[in-house]
Amino acid sequence: MAEPIHQQVEFAATPQRVYAALTQSSQFAAFTGAPAEIGGDGGAFACFGGMIVGRNIEMLPGQRLVQAWRTKTWPENVYSIVRFTLAAQGAGTRLTLDQDGFPADQRVHLEPGWPKMYWEPLRKYLA
Repeated sequence: MAEPIHQQVEFAATPQRVYAALTQSSQFAAFTGAPAEIGGDGGAFACFGGMIVGRNIEMLPGQRLVQAWRTKTWPENVYSIVRFTLAAQGAGTRLTLDQDGFPADQRVHLEPGWPKMYWEPLRKYLA
């Protein structure tokens, strides 16, 4: 397995608003432009039209989201753990992402994928 990915990004929206965008199917689909089905606590999710799938394993609204996360191209039953930690920063939010347990050869795709597929479109959506 590869070294964990750690990223921090700031959004001009409250932690509750950022959390909702990450956990509500309609909002996730709106900011990514791709179909999403996201269940509640312990529920399964499929994002980007099923390219990313997994389970929500911890959901603390406005604070923390932890997912068992994988792309459909990974070997069956291989999941990474993705942690989104949200903290109020003035009128906005600092989001800290930590992802570990992914196949080492996937880092080259995952690390730049977070800004491209999540942070940049989410920033535009929340503006």
